[in-house]
Amino acid sequence: MVRVKVSPAILEWVERRYPSVRSRFPQFDSWMRGERQPTLRQLEELAKKMAIPLGYLFFTDPPKEELPIPFFRTQKDRGPSEPSPEYKEMLYILRRRQAWMREYLEGRGYAPLPFVGKFADTKDPIEVTQDIRQVLHLEEDWSAPLHTWEEAFQTLRKNVEKAGIVVVSSGVVENNPYRALDPTEFRGFVLIDPYAPFIFINAADAKAAQIFTLAHELAHIWLGKGAAFDLEYLQPAEEEIEKACNQIAAEFLVPSEALRKHWREISSEKTPFRDLAQRFKVSELVIARRALDLGLITKKDFFEFYEEYRQKNKQKRVSGGGNFYATQVQRLGKYFARSIIQAVQEGSLLYHEAYRLTGLYGRTFARFVERSFQELRHDWGK
Repeated sequence: MVRVKVSPAILEWVERRYPSVRSRFPQFDSWMRGERQPTLRQLEELAKKMAIPLGYLFFTDPPKEELPIPFFRTQKDRGPSEPSPEYKEMLYILRRRQAWMREYLEGRGYAPLPFVGKFADTKDPIEVTQDIRQVLHLEEDWSAPLHTWEEAFQTLRKNVEKAGIVVVSSGVVENNPYRALDPTEFRGFVLIDPYAPFIFINAADAKAAQIFTLAHELAHIWLGKGAAFDLEYLQPAEEEIEKACNQIAAEFLVPSEALRKHWREISSEKTPFRDLAQRFKVSELVIARRALDLGLITKKDFFEFYEEYRQKNKQKRVSGGGNFYATQVQRLGKYFARSIIQAVQEGSLLYHEAYRLTGLYGRTFARFVERSFQELRHDWGK
């Protein structure tokens, strides 16, 4: 059995980057104390869990990691100096899934998605929005007949996945309730790929904010630029790409001409934001932000409303619980989950690889397949 000496600085870096290492590797404490050295096989498993090259663990000092997408903050002087371990791990988990998904789709003869990066050189909000609606088969007033904004969010999400975009939402790293994702750090991120673009929505965020996050991420895909973002106060970072994505998201959810028309009719009412939110099936916060962008209210009006709204709704975030298997579909994304199940049933994906890609093992994975596949097939009409 080959044992390998690992630098203490590397072990400290491992613990910072992979906080659950002690629960996954009970011998880690003895490695840290220098009482015992890991085996080569243990290091290989550790590198796989961390989604890093094995060679990193043989360095004397921690490597300088370049994240695959930029992280845009509304206020650069706030928040941690670098992304949290939870964010990094969620990012790398989705990168692994995306790499598998692309290979799977290419192997089945799928063509690249024509809308990915289609407007890289044109950022006109109305033009991009019209194309997004066309691809998703949604009319300008698509949300008006729906009863609630929650129903609008689920309708939008379903159409997005049918277009070939994987939508993942979770408030924790994989299924670990002790590793929550902080929505004040990031609301979501998007990984661009011509075959398998991935959208991640932080489900720990207020439900009312998630539809705007989804629309913002769609804009990133059409512009062909991946990123993570916090969207504090629903405001974009200073980068031009973020401003463009916010404008597109706002136009997609609340068309400017329609809002101006209804604003003239309703602005004198006691609760104009609430009434318009019901009309457009978005949160009151999105309406207020849109009204500010269009010059219908002042910044002072907006920030006063924002703080009032935030205090009123901060306890309304959805906690864990509910149907475990339905939750897993949301955490994996329907399109990705369906593809994994099909690949296993076809024999093109081994079970141990399916376990690794989904974070579901043994009987749990088998029950997930049994309880979820018919629903997933029904959603795609196949």
